[in-house]
Amino acid sequence: MSVDLHHTVSGPEDAPPLLLGGSLGSTAQMWQPQAEALSTRFRLVRFDLRGHGSSPVPDGPYSMADLGEDVLALMEHLGIGRAHYAGISLGGMIGQWMAVNAPDRIDRLALLATSPYPGAPRNWTDRAALAREKGPGALADAVVGRWFTEDYARAHPDEVGELRDGIAGTPAEGYAACCEAVSRWDIREDLPRVGAPTLVIGGAQDAATPVQDNAELIAQRVPHAQLVVLDHAAHLLSWEQATRVNTLLSRHMAPEYGEPGSQD
Repeated sequence: MSVDLHHTVSGPEDAPPLLLGGSLGSTAQMWQPQAEALSTRFRLVRFDLRGHGSSPVPDGPYSMADLGEDVLALMEHLGIGRAHYAGISLGGMIGQWMAVNAPDRIDRLALLATSPYPGAPRNWTDRAALAREKGPGALADAVVGRWFTEDYARAHPDEVGELRDGIAGTPAEGYAACCEAVSRWDIREDLPRVGAPTLVIGGAQDAATPVQDNAELIAQRVPHAQLVVLDHAAHLLSWEQATRVNTLLSRHMAPEYGEPGSQD
């Protein structure tokens, strides 16, 4: 059963809707670097995943279908029949699920620093167990350490600290149950069924979802997908390379602004 996701809406009511799905251990606040730039052209919908932020925290485990159905229910609540969707990390997994299982609801798709198969399930079930036992704070330093390049982290300690605190403040059950959803995630064989025009963005320094095993694989299997790899970008590339990401998303979601990657 879907839950009512906490969300914020900005931008003109008559603009094309664009939903932004965030990463594990984040809230809609992680899209702050995109909010002003993208809400001039789109009806921007940012939301907290189930188990995160101000959204409900049902008992786990969750599945990717649960997380995707939550977003579809949010679209129904907002009266959105069809929307653009951009997701990073876990949010990008949800975007892949929606593009395969609800293709009539997705117009154009952007997948950022995400994976079609995140590796051995044990890695994620162990993380879930630790989150339940000691709280996400036990994982926060390691997680945020993969979100940014070392140079960026040194230059912006306050931003990194704020996002680290956000990870630590995620409800333990919500974090753990989303880890369990990731542990069962494998959409590699279904990627050729994605019909939405798709932009894939990877970070050259992303150790969490390395480009070769993730972004490149998605771009190879999704028909006619476009791949852009950003240098000086780790996992949370929407934050570290916000200006470039905003340009790429605007061009992809509104092609009249030019071709994605034409200046990168």
